[in-house]
Amino acid sequence: MSFDDLKGKTVAITGGGGVLCGAFAEAFVEAGRAWRCSTFAAKRLKRPRRRPAAARSAWSATCFRRASLEAAAGEIRRRLGPIDILVNGAGNVAAATTGVEQLGDPSELEQSFYALDLQPFQKTFDLNFMGTLLPSQKLTLDMVERRKGAIINISSMNAFRPLSKIPAYSAAKASVSNFTEWLAVHLAPVGIRVNALAPGFFLTEQLLYLAKDAQGEWTPRYQRVHAQTPMGRLGNPDELKG
Repeated sequence: MSFDDLKGKTVAITGGGGVLCGAFAEAFVEAGRAWRCSTFAAKRLKRPRRRPAAARSAWSATCFRRASLEAAAGEIRRRLGPIDILVNGAGNVAAATTGVEQLGDPSELEQSFYALDLQPFQKTFDLNFMGTLLPSQKLTLDMVERRKGAIINISSMNAFRPLSKIPAYSAAKASVSNFTEWLAVHLAPVGIRVNALAPGFFLTEQLLYLAKDAQGEWTPRYQRVHAQTPMGRLGNPDELKG
């Protein structure tokens, strides 16, 4: 598990301001023993989320805007060199959420699927799916030219077993998983590997509002999650680093 092949590689990570991708940035730098990891977040990162070695550079970029990604790609190439690895981790679950898990009575229509506004649904899909598709298109041209590289998409177990309340996120992550398989076949002849991770339950900032109440206690929903998890706890981001 030395990961010596990561030495000197340039890694681009979208969603670098988040819990999981912040851990990934830290892991790449530690494994590569080099300051060549660039992270993207909705807002420019003033400092690494965790230890000082968490990231070499941070940019503010919108992952579903072509012009924003093209500008960032040019800056990375100028400052750090060609991109060798792309991690697509930008995502959000908070929008397009139903108030009830199941529609048990017509009086609950305003808290159900029927009350979902299409705008937050589209926003969730844009960030999770288009935020994977467009970086894959705009940040991997160096890999095509050099005929080697790796793309790692962050999907979710929601892609395989959708959770109640979050239909937009589940549908978007299912799209990410499907797109990963398609892109892996498409890019295989030019030496680019495309894979995905599908994490289960981790206490990310996006899930915090579903997991804990105003007093900081586990909600009934997440008490059920604990009860149905063999280890009786949520995952730790460090457990995904390998």
